[in-house]
Amino acid sequence: MAEEYAAKMSRKTDAELLLYLRNRAEYREEAVLAALNEAQQRQLPLEEFNPGALRAELEPIAAQQQAVEAQRLASIRQEEEETTDEPGPALYSPVTITLFSALFSLFAGGALLILNFRTLGRKGATSRLVLFLIGYLILFAILVRSLPQAAVAMLQLANLPPIIAYNLWFWPRYVGVQQYQRRGWGAPFIICMALSILLSMLLAPLLVQRFAEMGIPVK
Repeated sequence: MAEEYAAKMSRKTDAELLLYLRNRAEYREEAVLAALNEAQQRQLPLEEFNPGALRAELEPIAAQQQAVEAQRLASIRQEEEETTDEPGPALYSPVTITLFSALFSLFAGGALLILNFRTLGRKGATSRLVLFLIGYLILFAILVRSLPQAAVAMLQLANLPPIIAYNLWFWPRYVGVQQYQRRGWGAPFIICMALSILLSMLLAPLLVQRFAEMGIPVK
């Protein structure tokens, strides 16, 4: 800070330097000291200010201000280092959530996102995500019933809107952390695979029957 004030005063005119000294109560002590030093280097008439007494008055205050500023900067640096060193919470990444949503279902990606909410303590986010999924499923069911001929194509794209919502709404709004540990996805993958196989075995006959009633050929 002292170097900054010294550089600043070197650009002042003689009249401006004297103005700093006359109105010294309006400025920081470091600035006034820098003005005094610059004025003495230029050999300006300073008898009216009693430079020796003025310096003795201002130097202890300026030293205290410098110590406080140095302590503040050191505290900021320490906080930044501690923040950098912290590994952050263990979360499923947006890529993992997207892949699970695309490979399995929107519920798989939603479940991983809910686990992230629980890790971060975002209680309200879980209920909002559940309400979103319920509302989306109701709307999707209405569209499928209204457009039976496009039902197969719509089923293939069913996971796309939730994936977009997970990445562009729920993650930035309710997770939003800059630094986190990537949580392993092995166990969820095994669980989703097992559930997918089981559901396929249970639902395949029902789906074939439903498509047949709707007049949609199933190979």
